[in-house]
Amino acid sequence: MFNLSDGVKKALILVPTQPLPANTRVALRRKHLARLELAKAHRASFLIIGHPKSGNTWLKVMISRLYQLRYNLPESKLINTDEFARKIPEIPRLAATNGYYSYEGEVGKLLACGAPDNPLRHKPVLFLARHPIDIAVSWYLQFTKRQSHAKQELINHFVEHPIDRRTVQMWDFVRYSDIGLPSLIEYQNTWARNVRELERGMLVKYEDLRAHPVPTLHSITQLMGENFSEDEIRAAVEWSSFDNLQKLETSGTFSQGGMKLVDARDPTTFKVRRGKVGGYRDDFNPEQVAELEALVRDNILPELGYCQGPAGA
Repeated sequence: MFNLSDGVKKALILVPTQPLPANTRVALRRKHLARLELAKAHRASFLIIGHPKSGNTWLKVMISRLYQLRYNLPESKLINTDEFARKIPEIPRLAATNGYYSYEGEVGKLLACGAPDNPLRHKPVLFLARHPIDIAVSWYLQFTKRQSHAKQELINHFVEHPIDRRTVQMWDFVRYSDIGLPSLIEYQNTWARNVRELERGMLVKYEDLRAHPVPTLHSITQLMGENFSEDEIRAAVEWSSFDNLQKLETSGTFSQGGMKLVDARDPTTFKVRRGKVGGYRDDFNPEQVAELEALVRDNILPELGYCQGPAGA
């Protein structure tokens, strides 16, 4: 049997189904991608749960850098799932998923509050939370500028009101779409509750990872069962700084989808776009900001803390 990478297995699902009618294509892709997603999660020794635009890729870049330095691997190669482990068995397999949309929700079902006991519930699981309004703005740009057609189609079949990325405006996407702010708030609340019940669950806020990257990344690697020195952690953090990653992305260093350059002429398509905590205040007028922050404040779990303090913190 061929020892195929997870990326190749995914391509072998997407490519042959492309010519099929939309409903048939989506049904087959959802079925087979769900099986692949579950297989990746069961093989992984560490699970990362996070909504798109919560810092998942940035975290995987830092983890990748730790292993690049330790094993002298090229900086252009990043961990998505098994890319490093297939070459060096000592490097753990990761599984990163949003655990919600379309086929990725199959992993979420096994980790949900009240789910029957299963092997995934005993693995180390990190939930990476982020301010839902910051997610919403970046999610709009991801969905309209970077999202693959296949993933967008699967999400649009998942929601009640499909979104036309060619015409949807940021305010309508953030405030009123099926995958906008109300959905994002519920997502954050659900996974904060889920991770509480897991044997080796940990909640980390993107904002803490930005403000205190060295100790926060060290805690994450300890959850993984790894032992990196402070010097190794600091080197990975410094290499993964916003300025350096933007320089590497715009120069075309990365060959993989998560960090691959889409359009050098359009900064809104960059994966490393802004990374600013509270950056949503630059995208809306004061009345809109107040409306969005009130929505968060009235519905977010207090333990997450978003919009509970001054100025929508």
